[in-house]
Amino acid sequence: MDFDLSKEQRDIQTAAREFATKEFDSELALELEKKHEFPKELYKKAAELGFVAPYVTEEYGGAGLGVLENAIIVEEFCRADSSIGLAVDLASLPCKFLYRFGNDEQNKKYLAKITSGEYGAAIALTEPEHGSDITEMDTVAVKKKDNYLLTGTKTFITNGTIADFYTVLCQTNPNAEPKYKGMSILIVDRSMIGKEFEVNELGEKMGIRLTSSAELVFNNLKVPLENLLGQEGKGFYQSMGFFEESKIEIAAQAVGIAQGAFDMAYKYAKERKQFKKPIASFQAIQHKFVDMLVKIENARNLVYKAAYKFDKGEKNHKTAAMAKLYAANIANEVTYEAVQVFGGYGYFQEYNVERYYRDARILPIYEGTSEVQKNVIAAELFPHKR
Repeated sequence: MDFDLSKEQRDIQTAAREFATKEFDSELALELEKKHEFPKELYKKAAELGFVAPYVTEEYGGAGLGVLENAIIVEEFCRADSSIGLAVDLASLPCKFLYRFGNDEQNKKYLAKITSGEYGAAIALTEPEHGSDITEMDTVAVKKKDNYLLTGTKTFITNGTIADFYTVLCQTNPNAEPKYKGMSILIVDRSMIGKEFEVNELGEKMGIRLTSSAELVFNNLKVPLENLLGQEGKGFYQSMGFFEESKIEIAAQAVGIAQGAFDMAYKYAKERKQFKKPIASFQAIQHKFVDMLVKIENARNLVYKAAYKFDKGEKNHKTAAMAKLYAANIANEVTYEAVQVFGGYGYFQEYNVERYYRDARILPIYEGTSEVQKNVIAAELFPHKR
């Protein structure tokens, strides 16, 4: 087995690291966080260099790379700065729906504007009464002659207020049994916002403050029939296919954040002196770094393995769920210990590590909680028990 990245992959890693290290300024991140503002200029720059949705084919402005190469880029971005890295990545994450299931017309209209950095997008799956459970939707789309009439509410929608389009999971056949066989995904354009479509910011958050988290309210919104993504009644299956890939990307975010926090704490430990010598010389501190290093390496191997298998066509929910579960959890453990290394200084924004700690907390929650990932893994371990 070859665990080394190819030369092309190492070159991509180096390029992503150099770009992010140079452009993702921590003072800018803190300023944007206080303003609750998305880093539009950096998103555009990243897109121009081919770092946004690089798995998209050249036909729609992408680089035609794999999920593994994308994971490498995401890791480097989040390592350089957790807040900016997450914001830049999350704005393009929804385009996986279009790339995998959209037709040529839809991809030319929306996908090409993601890879150019002109558009950002949002996924609208979660509802007030349906968080982790998406087997039934209260949001309903009634098919008329020329349109769907979309009614319902979505919540916790990342990038909701800044998105240029939304991929909305809804019930198009309320009589389907089971319910999930009657779901579809509709593309809702930002231009439709008005009386029939409201977007409301939910408020201040613990972390990922460079992104918007919003509530979407649809009230008999007319959505053209051509905005149906793929086939009617396939929305649930499309969502499952999306998650199989997006979990790997979220796991890559986690590895990057953990590595970035490790880097900061490691540098600080060698400089900070107590009892007239660097704290890095104390065995208790050294053991913290050993534990962090092992966890990060294990998580990275899981993520790369999941991405590698996906690119080979060996798509597997269990592998992706394992990567997401473990990487998200260790990101929280590593950032916790990194703050501990900094001591009292780690509690203040000036040292950035506290921001990594806050940003990491979302990782075991969004794109499927850690508890849901365990259910996914258990379902494959004990299929006869379910």
